Amino acid sequence: MNQGAGGGRRVADRLRWLAYGPRLAQLVVTRRCNLDCGYCNEFDKTSPPVPARTVMRWIDRLAALRCRCLELTGGETLLHPEIVRLVRYGSSLGFAERWIITNGFLLSSRLIAGLNDAGLTHLQISVDGVAANATTVKTLLPLRRKMEMLAAQARFTVQVNAVLGAGDPAEAVEVARCARRLGFVPRVSILHDGLGAMIADERGRQALGQLQRAVGARWEESCDYRARLLREGRAEFKCRAGARYLYVDEFGLVNWCSQQRGVFTRPLLAYGWDDLREQFYTRKPCAPTCTVGCVRTAGRFDEWRRQSIERAAPPRAAAVNEGTLIPAESLRPRTPAPARRSQAAWRLERSRQSKTSQRTAVKVPVKSSPR
Repeated sequence: MNQGAGGGRRVADRLRWLAYGPRLAQLVVTRRCNLDCGYCNEFDKTSPPVPARTVMRWIDRLAALRCRCLELTGGETLLHPEIVRLVRYGSSLGFAERWIITNGFLLSSRLIAGLNDAGLTHLQISVDGVAANATTVKTLLPLRRKMEMLAAQARFTVQVNAVLGAGDPAEAVEVARCARRLGFVPRVSILHDGLGAMIADERGRQALGQLQRAVGARWEESCDYRARLLREGRAEFKCRAGARYLYVDEFGLVNWCSQQRGVFTRPLLAYGWDDLREQFYTRKPCAPTCTVGCVRTAGRFDEWRRQSIERAAPPRAAAVNEGTLIPAESLRPRTPAPARRSQAAWRLERSRQSKTSQRTAVKVPVKSSPR
């Protein structure tokens, strides 16, 4: 009798998952980061990592909701001291894919071996260009050795995300080409502002053809939204955030996505099938200009289905701890702070200026007054 009831619940859960259940969940395991890229609003410098036991409880809940893909993110994910243990735990619960997003700077041969053994299936590195600039150091030149190490040792799929808008568009093209040469999966994302809307200039639009050739078929994912955004500034779609895609912040709260924190929040541990169904059918006003590719991809098979719940969108409230995060900027070059001089250096400079003035001074003869 109990087996029959349990089997009935499993069948019901399966049917509900097919209707509106989660395909991808991103868990923020630490908000802290070792970099401070000028366009990023998803990190701080002080937050401790989420305790591993807490993250495991979140993973348990996602498994109960039959979530297909688990992605651990940050901040800088590799700053979590038990990241290998968390990946192994996700593997033990049978998630079809186990992902990590990282800037790559903390990768080591030992860590790659640990992730191999833990069952990691995918790792994504976002690379903003070729050479460091005033906005970012997350570029090919400092990361090349780490990428070559991955190519030689990783047993998981490596996806390199070239970021269009963080620098010269030609550099984004070179990042995609380098990824292909190393045997990685190239991908391109378009830089977004603090609400997830596109930041791209005319040069970025002109690089469109080169990027399409460098990335290949993956460029046209989710109804070719990148090209539509670059050409028209909009790419309509039915956003299924809160259902097919779950973004769980470091406090265990489900938000629509990283760029809409605070608009909708609900504790993951209390999240259920009714919440998934409600958010599946809820229209998101930010959808037409969204550049968050994983949200679009997670719901791409549901475009044919209706989305009938249309509430008045609340203003974007500050999410928990958001006041400590680095605000997104429109890529204004940073003006370096003037170097401070010591008193000794100041005196030496004044002494040199004084000697130079004495050597170049012109002596004007004084005329005597007529008698």
